[in-house]
Amino acid sequence: MIYPSIDKILQIVGSKYILIQVAAERSKQMNATGHLQMKENEYICKRGIGRTLEEIDKGLIKIEKVD
Repeated sequence: MIYPSIDKILQIVGSKYILIQVAAERSKQMNATGHLQMKENEYICKRGIGRTLEEIDKGLIKIEKVD
């Protein structure tokens, strides 16, 4: 089972394409800099993509619509 649920995150983001873009960019950033928005032991997932999804779920990453 994937945590957090993709369906739950899509309600926050609204588009799976935007979700993929944001998750990929944030995951690369985590790998390059080592910067995490939560303490290491607070993450359930061990990989960057999962950690990014957790950050989106907790409201630590804000996604704004650009017109």
